[in-house]
Amino acid sequence: MRRMRDIEVHDRPREKMVQKGAASLEDHELISAILGKGTPNRDIISISKEVADLLKKEDFPKYEQLIRVEGIGQSKACVLLACFEIARRYGKASEEPLIKITRPQDILLLPEIADIRTKKQEHFLVVTLNGASEVIRPRIITMGLLNHSLVHPREVYCDAITDRAASIICVHNHPSGNLEPSTQDIRITSQLAQAGTILGIPLLDHIIISKTGITSLKEGGVL
Repeated sequence: MRRMRDIEVHDRPREKMVQKGAASLEDHELISAILGKGTPNRDIISISKEVADLLKKEDFPKYEQLIRVEGIGQSKACVLLACFEIARRYGKASEEPLIKITRPQDILLLPEIADIRTKKQEHFLVVTLNGASEVIRPRIITMGLLNHSLVHPREVYCDAITDRAASIICVHNHPSGNLEPSTQDIRITSQLAQAGTILGIPLLDHIIISKTGITSLKEGGVL
């Protein structure tokens, strides 16, 4: 095994970074600089090169991929994931920046949500969010009759788990225009909140929308 101490000082990733800047390092050298050292059975260079092979533009390796690399345990995988997430959040802006939800009214920035305000059937949607409260994806879960739509927690959280969402917001419309939450609205909100607590994907809000405005069940004290 070729350990870090076997490399000339000026060629070691961290020293090279100080002297020439981070841009001068190859991908595996950047990984080496993050991880610092290898394991008794595998040197850091080999580990870092295998991790670097997993890198793709705008598609960082997932935890399951990292943990399969010999020499990458839970701790090292989490360090790498934290670095990837920081890079994604604060790296070069994409042409279409992610929508961040900081208040109930922000939900209307999503075309899929704004579109159901005047629908004559009730639509129930779930919006998955990442750890920065940015929208991953909005999805229609059910479409009901004139004023009735049934939804089950497993249907709501199935896609949230797939998206590896940090949290969710549920939205449904009231075709009648009445923004008051019904008894059923309050009941399903309670069920979803309980399911979210168990799964570790909290329900941040349940929003009712119509052509007359919006109502946040969180602001109303239901959540």
